[in-house]
Amino acid sequence: MPATGDGRARGAADLSDALDGALPRRARIHPVPVGPLTDAPPIPHPRSRAANPSAAGEGDAAAGGTPLKLLVIEDDASDAQLIKAAVADSGTAIEVHWARGLEQATGLLAPPPTGARRGRPRGSEFSCVLLDLAAPSDLPHPSDSSDGLEGLHELLRRAPHTAVVVLTDAAGAELGAAAVAAGAQDFLIKHETDGPLLARALRYAVERKRADESQRRLVEAELRGQENARLQRHLLPTPLLDGAGLSFTRRYRPGRRRALLGGDFYDAVRTDDGTIHVVIGDVCGHGPDEAALGVALRIAWRTLVFAGLTGEALLTTLQHVLEHERRSDEIFATLCMLVIEPGGECGDLDALGACERARLYLAGHPAPLLLGADHQPLTLPSDLAGPALGLLPCDDGEAAWPAHEIELRPGWRLLLYTDGLIEGRVGAGSRRLGQDGLADLVGDHQSAGLTRGRLVDSAIAEVEELNGGALTDDVAVLLLERNPVQLILG
Repeated sequence: MPATGDGRARGAADLSDALDGALPRRARIHPVPVGPLTDAPPIPHPRSRAANPSAAGEGDAAAGGTPLKLLVIEDDASDAQLIKAAVADSGTAIEVHWARGLEQATGLLAPPPTGARRGRPRGSEFSCVLLDLAAPSDLPHPSDSSDGLEGLHELLRRAPHTAVVVLTDAAGAELGAAAVAAGAQDFLIKHETDGPLLARALRYAVERKRADESQRRLVEAELRGQENARLQRHLLPTPLLDGAGLSFTRRYRPGRRRALLGGDFYDAVRTDDGTIHVVIGDVCGHGPDEAALGVALRIAWRTLVFAGLTGEALLTTLQHVLEHERRSDEIFATLCMLVIEPGGECGDLDALGACERARLYLAGHPAPLLLGADHQPLTLPSDLAGPALGLLPCDDGEAAWPAHEIELRPGWRLLLYTDGLIEGRVGAGSRRLGQDGLADLVGDHQSAGLTRGRLVDSAIAEVEELNGGALTDDVAVLLLERNPVQLILG
């Protein structure tokens, strides 16, 4: 609720005015004259500067700050006066507000309406509520009328993020324990409570509530993280290459911390005519929006392939998908696509086995490496590469992606990758690894006898070592090898 001009919450009673002339019924705590309270630092929020012990003051009285705001729910004015006297006797800066019943209290505890204009006073943010369990709950429909805690249950329901301390008489100690079990942070016995004990209990309640809230948020964050991990894991593709006779090794490392999915994407499928379609791409950026767009493009690509599209017609349609799904016109995606047709005859009579023809399409993406047992890895030609998807509109005729015809001899191996693998630094300078550096690096590991998953893993590990640490960009690597036996996924 908005604060009044004198600093009190609107609707909350000032005890010195409301209790003028009131006499205590029970002399449990001797009231003392209440003068100006010394300032004390507020209980710091965990993310606030005051949460740092080195920055905080040495004591409540030594450091200035906002006092702890306490809302007392008590129907008896004399008892409320005794509570204020005990607070004053504690020597702790506690700003006391009083509500006669739960209905008035929840009105004060309610957050300001979402439609409130900016600049208006904010509602009172009470640090703690002191609830007398003996006070009538004044609820027309209490949540629980059988255990004596109906007022507490309703208070916890209406103000779930506020610390609560309950007051009981000596005969109600078991009820106080039940209140703590029901969600209160602490309970106090009236006849045994003095000012210092009350102040310590309130401080303890605030800290315990804060710790409970932090633990709750941590658990929620862990659950969300597990759900996100399961979701991202299911969004990673499962290549459909049954009957292709290929060894397919894939590695995927997002640049974002604690993420399983980045803006890079890949997929591989075999259609009914025996043609193998492979794609690898990279959406610019590293956030969750880019990861979602990468998933959308991958799914769209697979759908278009099974619908019979290929080549420039597929890439044109995929660019339309990108243009409709991206959040701004500056977002683009690079892409490399291979279409490998069933085997034919090789021109070399000495060659063993069947050759295969492949069409390579590049849309602003690095060209794959062709690995061979008897030569250094070769970078496939990129002179026919077209622009990245989303850079130029398809309607003006400038966005074209012609195919480069490739002959794949028996035992071929192709390494496809995203630019995160070649943009790592080499040493302390500004030099990048580049495509030539990657070819030399892979050739060295290949000469050492490494194959398939070990070859890819060792290459990525050396790239990171040259970079001086983990790569900041997303990295996707595919190693596709002709294998006469059953498909092997690595």
